[in-house]
Amino acid sequence: MKVLHVITRLDRGGSAQNTLLACRELAPEVETVLVHGLGRESRLTAAEEAGLARDKAAAAARGVRFIAAGALVRRISPILDLCALFALVRIIRRERPDVVHTHTSKAGLLGRAAAAVCRVPRIVHTPHGHVFHGHFGRAASRLFLLLERLASRMTDRLVALTEGEKRDYLALAVAREGGIDVIPSGVDLAAHEPFRGDRAAARRSLGLDPARPLVGFAGWLSAVKGAADLLEAMPAVWREHPACGLVFLGRGGLEEALRRRAARLDGQGRVVFLGWREDLPRILPLLDLLVLPSRNEGMGRVLVEAMACGVPIVAAAACGIPDLVDHGRTGLLVPPGDVEALAAGIRRVLGDRALAERLAAAGLARCREYGLAVMVEKLRRLYRGFAPPCASAANPLPERPLSGIRPSTP
Repeated sequence: MKVLHVITRLDRGGSAQNTLLACRELAPEVETVLVHGLGRESRLTAAEEAGLARDKAAAAARGVRFIAAGALVRRISPILDLCALFALVRIIRRERPDVVHTHTSKAGLLGRAAAAVCRVPRIVHTPHGHVFHGHFGRAASRLFLLLERLASRMTDRLVALTEGEKRDYLALAVAREGGIDVIPSGVDLAAHEPFRGDRAAARRSLGLDPARPLVGFAGWLSAVKGAADLLEAMPAVWREHPACGLVFLGRGGLEEALRRRAARLDGQGRVVFLGWREDLPRILPLLDLLVLPSRNEGMGRVLVEAMACGVPIVAAAACGIPDLVDHGRTGLLVPPGDVEALAAGIRRVLGDRALAERLAAAGLARCREYGLAVMVEKLRRLYRGFAPPCASAANPLPERPLSGIRPSTP
């Protein structure tokens, strides 16, 4: 079987990392091609570029073949979008895949249209969280909803990251019952574990006060991720926990505005911006609490990563997050956009050590449901379901574990 994946940009975001990991793990048993844009919009730093190059090399070593499509961009650009559509048609006709699997909204629309034109046997789409609210204005959101409804007619299977995301797609008539699967965004749990060692020294090496309770945020510094909501909640937190520090891990369009606002709210240097870090698994365990106040979130990979590191969580009850975070057991949930409730949740965890330890322990157990092996096995089953019409009966997709599989020779 040959699967051709399409995504607009490979960067350090969750959707790109999820796609790379899936391609890497399945390439030894499924011929895998990944078509991607050049990702100039992401404006990756040198460290991010180096990390991405390492990830691509690891995937290529297991058999993934990469094809760059320069016109494939995230922003709406009629001329470039038309060029990207023609480029995808040419690539698909040349590669002749059995399955085209598209990822994220723009690549999903263009990739599925190109696959339908080329009469690809099976078309799969993973939105990695929908864009029907929180990302764009009302008119653009309605346009994307209309386009997704049209694209659903040429989609064999839609993949949601959580049951909550699935419910949204069904309610919005973007997917049909029986035509949608739930496959979580798998996290490499082996790379994330609770901290063992000299915690104070590790914090000092990052320029962090070893004595402060630390609240952290990790992700794109954007409105949809709720980064500004977290900053606005901190004065209410500081009234009860004046020593508490706030660490932003990530980059994004709101960074400068957040820095200016932090300078006005905090005169004691309690807010620290560390930028996007390639060593996130080393930093997350140093936090006392991770907060993800997203307005819209397909799943929230960083929540799984924090759980695997033994860090308690406060998150917004947006879209798929409640499927991952069980309120009061594996974390605390607050209404999206409610700054007062967010501050109360943070204060509650910081002020109750026993609660923080219970949440961390339950999260550590829960994260196993979102490991990389779980995602890969579910994808394997999805593709295997396509094997009869796409592959000969003598060569179906093999049922075998990940370990010990050798990459096939191209």
